[in-house]
Amino acid sequence: MTIITSGNMFSAIKSIIWIIITFFIIYFIMSFLGYGINTQYFTYSKKQCEIKLKSCSNDLLHKGIDNANCNFKCVNPKLIIKKK
Repeated sequence: MTIITSGNMFSAIKSIIWIIITFFIIYFIMSFLGYGINTQYFTYSKKQCEIKLKSCSNDLLHKGIDNANCNFKCVNPKLIIKKK
């Protein structure tokens, strides 16, 4: 049984705060350098991945396991952060 003490809780909260501060610093540096996070990418990527999954399931039903051509690379990290 794990006991959470106030020292452990304080350390966890302190770590979370440092992670948030680091995230915001990186975000502002990226903005200063002309880069931005493509927030629309995940919505678009989800739709494209669902289309690929449906196509793969149809191929799997019609062609069988050996002949199905499935590509599950749905996220392209180069498109998440892009130049403004």
